[in-house]
Amino acid sequence: MDDTSEAAQQQSETHPLQRIPIEISVSVGKAKPLVRDLLNLTENAVMPLDRKIDDPVELYIGDRLIARGELQEMEDGEPGQLAVRLTEVAMQKGDLN
Repeated sequence: MDDTSEAAQQQSETHPLQRIPIEISVSVGKAKPLVRDLLNLTENAVMPLDRKIDDPVELYIGDRLIARGELQEMEDGEPGQLAVRLTEVAMQKGDLN
């Protein structure tokens, strides 16, 4: 790495915007119940989704799809803690759509 690119990397790593947290939403599927079915929901009701258990989940920042992945249990976390292993990452506008 030359001095110019090394200096640019150091400057970008110290940029204050890099320390701002963002929220990523993970979508496992969607449901489209009728309003009457929604009003009749009770505790322990099951709502079918449009995806299967092995289908990829989608990661969003706001309404922008940024990646796809698969759910898994986090190895070094608490028992049952979920994580997402990324299988596709959007690199440019229009990717993954």
